Amino acid sequence: MSESTEPTGLTDLTAVRLLDGYRRGEFGPVAVTRAALERAEAVQPEVNAFVRLFAEEALERAAASEERWRRGEPRGLLDGVPVTVKDILLLRGAPTLRGSRSVDPAGRWDEDAPSVARLREHGAVFLGKTTTPEFGWKGVTDSPLSGVTRNPHDPARTAGGSSGGAAAAVALGAGPLALGTDGGGSVRIPAAFCGIFALKPTYGRVPLYPASAFGTLAHVGPMTRDAADAALLMDVIGGPDSRDWSALAPAPGSFREGLDGGVRGLRVAYSPSLGGQVAVEPEVAAAVRRTVERLAALGAYVEETDPDLTDPVDAFHTLWFAGAARVVQHLTRERRELLDPGLREICGEGARRSALDYLAAVDVRMDLGRRMGLFHDTHDLLVTPALPRTAFEAGVEVPKGSGHRRWTGWTPFTYPFNLTQQPAASVPVGTDAAGLPIGVQLVGARHADALVLRAAHALFGSGAAEAVRPPGITPAGS
Repeated sequence: MSESTEPTGLTDLTAVRLLDGYRRGEFGPVAVTRAALERAEAVQPEVNAFVRLFAEEALERAAASEERWRRGEPRGLLDGVPVTVKDILLLRGAPTLRGSRSVDPAGRWDEDAPSVARLREHGAVFLGKTTTPEFGWKGVTDSPLSGVTRNPHDPARTAGGSSGGAAAAVALGAGPLALGTDGGGSVRIPAAFCGIFALKPTYGRVPLYPASAFGTLAHVGPMTRDAADAALLMDVIGGPDSRDWSALAPAPGSFREGLDGGVRGLRVAYSPSLGGQVAVEPEVAAAVRRTVERLAALGAYVEETDPDLTDPVDAFHTLWFAGAARVVQHLTRERRELLDPGLREICGEGARRSALDYLAAVDVRMDLGRRMGLFHDTHDLLVTPALPRTAFEAGVEVPKGSGHRRWTGWTPFTYPFNLTQQPAASVPVGTDAAGLPIGVQLVGARHADALVLRAAHALFGSGAAEAVRPPGITPAGS
């Protein structure tokens, strides 16, 4: 990568800033798209964030957008803004292989996922599809199909997962907006490792089709540089879609409205280790504490307290492993041999669990949801580390020497809130001594997505949060 320079290039601008530039005539979608594509192509060999780029199609869409802006007739809220789509979500005209050699590329591929359809309607420019582990099954991003996705801040380390390619793309300036999916932390984990912002919305707030085999654990969410861009993206992708029978009614207003309301008077619960259940690296713990202190300085009422929960990992595993088994149920024995060995292993475990095991896990989930509902009667927000550590070596499911068997061993702060379906964000709040990003998690009650975005926006506005720029990145298009 080239030597670092000041962040003055087009690839360093947020979507909000790009749209303002389009309105003022400072630059156009073609130059912005070309710069984003150049950045994507430059970093791809080292980081491996993409499974495919759409250079020709992207520039065609950008040219059409530029003409609309010239006429003063932009289409929707994101006209001409480059976006990427995780290769779990359907995008019309391109194979969605989900990181798997078991998926036939010669499909029809004639549908958009709901969130992708909304982006298309609003004039967004699709740069490419981003990497995922096979069927999004784990918290790091590597697969037999597309290889290992690496951390922009240190390519020897993982970008996290399962939306690792999306996080790396945003961090590196290959598009300011990305669509990810999150079934156990899959937008928040890579956001924390790569130094960007991500929101797992309340389940159903963003429609999903086809339905995930992981059921109501799976959410679609925005991955961006800051909360303002995420709010803008939520205003687009939260639009209704009749194909998702479990989708919520449209949000009562714009997520961009009220972003500047601040945190004064909010009741914030600060749980540094979920009641001592989690060992957190000292530099991570210190960064989270500084963030909480900033919330207090901004007028929030902060109390160090823990939610009433014990680690629900066994219940999560039952639901997750059964979902994985369902994903591959149709495959022949020969096709299963193509799978990631770790995925093949959990599929076997999932197939051995009974319907009664599954329903017992649902009972644990419902009780956890009840307890978190009661917790939020007295606390508007819960603040925890997003992860107990910074990024570890690439190409492994768990850190070497950690003693963990599965990725859930090092993600204890994320997957509980997929069980409860609550909105949760990872906010970038600095780096450790090695320059690796640290994330803070903000969790709200179900349907309190706007509040989570508002609190995150306050942290960005105060300087307590900022996307972490990778070293050695020269702005394209400057």
